[in-house]
Amino acid sequence: MLHSRKLQYIDEIARCGSIRKAAQRLNVASSAVNRQILALEEEFGAPLFERLPRGLRLTAAGEMCVEHIREVLKSYDRLEARIRALKMPQAGKVTLVTTVGLAAGPLPEIIARFVAENPRIRIHLRSDIGDTTIASVVTGEVDLGLGFNIPPTPGIRTVATFDVPIGAVLPPGHPLGEQERVNVADVVQEPLVLAQTGTSLRNVINLMLSPLPLPIEPVVETNASEMLKQLVKRGTGLTFLNPLDVYDDCSRGELVFRPVADPHVRHQPMKLFARARAPLDAATSLFVDYLLRELAAMIATLQERRHLPETAS
Repeated sequence: MLHSRKLQYIDEIARCGSIRKAAQRLNVASSAVNRQILALEEEFGAPLFERLPRGLRLTAAGEMCVEHIREVLKSYDRLEARIRALKMPQAGKVTLVTTVGLAAGPLPEIIARFVAENPRIRIHLRSDIGDTTIASVVTGEVDLGLGFNIPPTPGIRTVATFDVPIGAVLPPGHPLGEQERVNVADVVQEPLVLAQTGTSLRNVINLMLSPLPLPIEPVVETNASEMLKQLVKRGTGLTFLNPLDVYDDCSRGELVFRPVADPHVRHQPMKLFARARAPLDAATSLFVDYLLRELAAMIATLQERRHLPETAS
């Protein structure tokens, strides 16, 4: 290796919060891992970890150290991929973090086609919620992030954005499904199953419902979009989601999506983002181009089916 193994030790301890767990994952003795921590702390002249009764926690110096370590490890991975690509074009690995809804919605189909066309590229996909989607990209744990309502954040750069509207999700045959657009006031006359309070989607929904004279009490709240879809299919209530969350369900005729007609309703911006200072390697750039084409095609298809207003982009 071009870099010391102690870098991997420190990175793994930061992830595990325990010398014992890190040693098990690295398949080395705990004493060897501990020696590397002590040696590096002696070099820096500052503790990297705070010793707690239940494990280790990074100090401020440790956080800076781990950020640098992950930069070095990612750079080494990119170098390895570039060297492999000289012998085996389009070989490499793409790491992506996204929301639970997108991971269960349009991404499986897109990734399946990409892997079929690029069998030498490995995809590492994980789904997170809230701020961890951004943090994983900022710290260099993953190459790309894809999510909704991502705020401007130091350390990340926007690769692409899509303006995706929120709409009503109905079971097939529901009377509101006969309309091209629905009024929020009509939807809330029915029982509702909604995204959990505190989620970014619920924040958008709350803004949408705020002009109504009475507070809305959903019969079910959950942070699992798949559960919301299943409840609508079972007739428990209606919900509000974005059309990409229900793309496959609508294609199979299991659900109906209708954009809302109310002019005050804001769209839900979807952002593909990467670390600001980290260039994308060949495999990741190839995947980004493919992903953007596929998402644009899906949105165009939804527009043709009149599931989206023509202004969405």
